[in-house]
Amino acid sequence: MGSMEMGFEETTLTNQSTMEMKLKLQMKKKKTKTKSRNFLISRLGCFRFDGGVSTAETPDPDGGFSVEAGPGGRRDHSPPTHLVVMVNGIIGSAQNWRYVAKQFVKAYPNDVIVHCSESNSSMLTFDGVDVMGKRLADEVICVVDSHPNLRKISFVGHSLGGLIARYAIALLYNKQDLIIKNGDENGECGKIEAQISSLEDKLRRNIAGLEPVNFITSATPHLGCRGHKQVPVFCGFYAMEKLASRASWLLGKTGRHLFLSDCDDGKPPLLLRMSTDYEDLKFISALKLFKRRVAYANTRFDHLVGWSSSSLRRRKELPNHRNFQKNAKYPHVVNEEKPNAQNSHEEFSLEAKVAKGKISEMEETMIRGLTRMSWERVDVSFSGSIQRLLAHNTIQVKTRCINYDGADVIQHTVDNFQL
Repeated sequence: MGSMEMGFEETTLTNQSTMEMKLKLQMKKKKTKTKSRNFLISRLGCFRFDGGVSTAETPDPDGGFSVEAGPGGRRDHSPPTHLVVMVNGIIGSAQNWRYVAKQFVKAYPNDVIVHCSESNSSMLTFDGVDVMGKRLADEVICVVDSHPNLRKISFVGHSLGGLIARYAIALLYNKQDLIIKNGDENGECGKIEAQISSLEDKLRRNIAGLEPVNFITSATPHLGCRGHKQVPVFCGFYAMEKLASRASWLLGKTGRHLFLSDCDDGKPPLLLRMSTDYEDLKFISALKLFKRRVAYANTRFDHLVGWSSSSLRRRKELPNHRNFQKNAKYPHVVNEEKPNAQNSHEEFSLEAKVAKGKISEMEETMIRGLTRMSWERVDVSFSGSIQRLLAHNTIQVKTRCINYDGADVIQHTVDNFQL
């Protein structure tokens, strides 16, 4: 009897040990699966979960959409007062900004409403910078009219979108001139000249009736694409650059603008005109109104836009790669330059530069004109990233699953945004 009890106890202990071993193996397998899943999630940005503030999208009649904090996302019930307009690049669309827009709203749920422009999408981006700038200006006016609580405005443009935004703000700046003139004629601005002067001064400090704050571009060809090494995919071969310039018509009117081959009615190329206040369009005066002007630029692997063009520097002024320092918080931001106004308000003749026919002189003219005001420059490098060959889109996180390595650059943009 005693031997039977001992045998039963031994069998029970053996079964318990076996069960414990099985449980341990199951737990180990579960932990391994969890680690593997977390690793994949950390590597694949499209599966990362966004926590924090909920966001709400509102479609617009033009096909674009606006993003703001959801019902439970704001601490107070007052509507946001800062409009952030995001402008896509060539063959792009409002959808390219979905990730970026949400990051802005989550960071500033009580303050900003982000409008992702759709007036210049897909094939419409071949219509020319001037035509697209007019469309964007009209779109912004409609957005401002539909949000009466707005007080401030900022622009964020990727690639060609930066040029479109520069043209649009000149039109929106001129809108204030029209308001002033009409008000003066109708006697609505007051009969006393001092009051009119004060109103005029106040309105001239506005873009579309709002206070301009941030003007941010990323990978924007501010100097065009015709200059030597301004389109890296041509590898610096003059023959390829010249051939591309002759074939610029394939990109429609936009191609002629980018390659400085447009001479409408005997005028200088559009990008050259945009480097100064030309006739009725106050390109530089409008740009100067913004409290911040920031140029994000890829140092390498951007096959469409050269580093000097997107960072508004002469090639000899480009920082040495050896001096780059990576930031733990923003690993792909390798260099930052604080605002520094480089040039005086010297006047120069655009026609004279065009007459000489030298692209280098046109580039110099554009740099001098655009650097009359201070710019923050942020240099970005995706060296070592598996997405480095897609740097032009990664800097924007155009498609989250493919360009997620640019998330730290977007976070840098958000963290340094001025409300």
